[in-house]
Formats: sequence, structure tokens, C-alpha cells
Amino acid sequence: MKEVIRVSDVVTRFGDNLVHDRVSLGVREGEIYGLMGGSGSGKSTLLKEMILLLRPESGSIRVLGKDLARLRFEEAAWLRRQWGVLFQSGALYSSLTVAQNVGMKLREYTRLPEKVIDEIVRMKIRMVGLPDHAAGLYPAELSGGMVKRASLARALAMDPRLLFLDEPTSGLDPIGAEAFDQLILKLRDMLGLTVVMVTHDLDSIWTIVDRFAVLGDRRVIAEGTLEEVIRQPHPIVRQFFWGARGRLRSAHGQ
Repeated sequence: MKEVIRVSDVVTRFGDNLVHDRVSLGVREGEIYGLMGGSGSGKSTLLKEMILLLRPESGSIRVLGKDLARLRFEEAAWLRRQWGVLFQSGALYSSLTVAQNVGMKLREYTRLPEKVIDEIVRMKIRMVGLPDHAAGLYPAELSGGMVKRASLARALAMDPRLLFLDEPTSGLDPIGAEAFDQLILKLRDMLGLTVVMVTHDLDSIWTIVDRFAVLGDRRVIAEGTLEEVIRQPHPIVRQFFWGARGRLRSAHGQ
């Protein structure tokens, strides 16, 4: 299975704060890949570097064969159309309806007739499990779970190959979080997506993630499948998976 993202020896620094010290990992086509670690371990920072919102001090990141540090303007524009992003807060525009939010990129990057855009928007809204009437609602009128689904519909509007999710189940109750995880799994299989997901949700790691990296001590301290990672003796890995909550999740997962 070929790699679609390769992070090699990335160093990230904000002033005197060293966030990443030679971080390396690889994401394979068609998998759901998790970025896991404690607060401040640089998970969301690394995701932002993968989507051109931040630039590392050194090292390289290749996405779909393109070196992000050496992109021409046209290549950067092309790459941005190959991925969709769901930010932790949803990041919907509060002055726009759900339908307007979902259709934004289609209006900006395509010359499709308005009628066709409306049809695509309705299809994406249904695809993420929202009712038709949600199209006319504003973000302030949505529940937390509906905000996540509306943001996901917007991320899928351009039929991306890659989907980046930053803490997608944060703020959701356990039932809502499980339903959202299953939606991601269903969409991955249905659309052939590659998904990169920042998470600290052990349920997500146990149920839908194919492989993941654990960030700690400014590096990747473990990478692989769940079985491979939990065998690692690093104290941070032990804390995540063999602490009280990890043992509880493990017991229920058996």
C-alpha cells in the first residue's frame, strides 16, 4: 500500500519552545491514521503543517508526492483541492446557513451552475446524516453534533482524496462520539478516503483507526497498529493504554 503522506525529520519551534524534534511518520492510502499524544505534544501543529497552515523549521513533508516546502503556486492550489479539513471547533461561518457553508468551495473553485451546486450541497448534507431542513439553519441553531456533521459536509464538498480531522469527537457525548466515528468509517469505505485524525479518544483508537502515531518527548515514540503500539515500553504509551482508563477500555474491548 503506497504512502500518500511522508513526514521526515520535522523540527518545529515557536521561539524558545521546541515542539517537534525530528518527527517522522507515514500515512498509507486508504487508511484511517491517528495522531495521538498528550496536550502540548504537537498533534494539531503537525496537522496544520500537513495542510499548509504552518511551516516547520526543518525537515520535509510530502503530500500526494508533493514536497510542501517546494510548491509552486499552482501546485499548492491543486493540493488544497485534494483535501478537506474538519477543525476542532467546526469553524463554520456564523453568518451563513449550513447550505451556504457547504457550498462555499464549490462556488469559489468551480464554475458549476448554481442548480448543480445546490444539488451537490443537498447530497453532502444527507451523506453526513443531517436532515434536509438543516440546510437552512445557521450554526447557532445547531447542536454540537450537528455542527460536526455540517463541518464534515463542507470538508467533503469538493470530493477530496484526503480528509483531515482535528479532535472530531471532542465535546460530544459518548453516543454522539460513537455515531460520528462510525460515520467516518462508513465514508472512508464508501468514498475511498485517506483520513488523518488528531485524537486523544481511546474509543476512536480502539474502534476505527487502522494505524496511529503517539507523539511525546517532541518525537514519535510509537507508530503502528494498536497491537504494535501497546507493546511499546515507553512510559507515555504505558500511561495511555495501561492507566486506569486505558485498562477499562481494554477490558470492554475484549
